[in-house]
Amino acid sequence: MIRHIALSAIAAVFTLTAVPAAAQDIDLSPAVEATEATTEQTAQMPIRVNFDMEEDKENILLLDLSTGERVAIRLVPEWAPNHVERIKELARDGFYNGVPFHRVIDGFMAQTGDPTGTGQGGSTLPDLEEEFNMLPHVRGTVSMARANDENSANSQFFIVFYPRFALDRRYTNFGRVIDNMAAVDAIERGEPPANPTRILQASIAADNVPQMMPNDTTPPSERITLDMLNASGDE
Repeated sequence: MIRHIALSAIAAVFTLTAVPAAAQDIDLSPAVEATEATTEQTAQMPIRVNFDMEEDKENILLLDLSTGERVAIRLVPEWAPNHVERIKELARDGFYNGVPFHRVIDGFMAQTGDPTGTGQGGSTLPDLEEEFNMLPHVRGTVSMARANDENSANSQFFIVFYPRFALDRRYTNFGRVIDNMAAVDAIERGEPPANPTRILQASIAADNVPQMMPNDTTPPSERITLDMLNASGDE
């Protein structure tokens, strides 16, 4: 199943075009009306994103890119608990390591999470039920890709370059880039890119996994970090 985004311009306004039923796309068709239940749920959600890298490290996803940059994403369980848990599980299992950004549209978004790099792949875990919420898709938003079926998100996700409010309540918004959005802006464009930017390593900040740099084949357990050096000097 292909999970990607189709974009077209009509009267100088970006909207999504229709795609085949088999395609796993981000559809920018008009957003559905929010139900009373959704409105009540949203009222209880935290609206502000915590940008402090030293707080709640269990919910910070770190992406070490093939460009030599590290991007930090704040995961917000209150927005989408099952999606956040899935992302953390896959990151800790090493699922995202080596995975390319296979569809990157300038001015729109960068999509990844498919080991095949075709947009057709995913993990062996069951698809997730939607957890749509009222949080807007603004610059830096991290949200799940899916097929036409609302309950078909699995492993692929995308990072928004610029606001796309037509995605709201249609795709599960589960986090926000909180550090190094400039590195996201520099991700190679293309559908797919000729030389795609890759996630060399994905990890959770609480696990203190050293950053992986391009051409670094040293296992994480054997890498020497500044914290290690500081600790040895205290003995």
